[in-house]
Amino acid sequence: SPASYDFIVPLHMRILMVCLGNICRSPLADGLLRHLVQKNGLEWVVDSAGTANYHIGSPPDERMVATAKKHGVSLSSLKARQFTPADFTQFDRIYVMDRSNYKNVLHHAKTASERDKVHFLLDHLYPNLQKEVPDPYYGSQEGFDEVFYLVEKAVNQLLKDLSHG
Repeated sequence: SPASYDFIVPLHMRILMVCLGNICRSPLADGLLRHLVQKNGLEWVVDSAGTANYHIGSPPDERMVATAKKHGVSLSSLKARQFTPADFTQFDRIYVMDRSNYKNVLHHAKTASERDKVHFLLDHLYPNLQKEVPDPYYGSQEGFDEVFYLVEKAVNQLLKDLSHG
């Protein structure tokens, strides 16, 4: 049954999560938000992309898939794709995981309104600090677990922050 909130969640929202390769952090944020959206009966569009083209068409990193699955979140339907300038038209908000992603996404922005759509995901936990979600790719399982808990907290806060009331 849907969670009951003491605020009103907008019914329609289009959100894009962005990291470097779109196989660890952004698919996790994408999967976690999709999970919450579905659980709460919202009609949000959630997607993810990478700023680099290394992994186009690949599934998320198996370590991230296993970490998410352990917590009841499936990433199995996701495939990596590259961020394109058209994403500014397709999405209301674009969340980046680190400063490099931020710079790369802004490089494609042509207008102030496009630039205004780009935010650091962790600004929902640490407003205006531009804190980065660490990339767990070259680390141990512990890094994947840490990223899971950090992104889960941020995505839950995002849902509250984008809601009214």
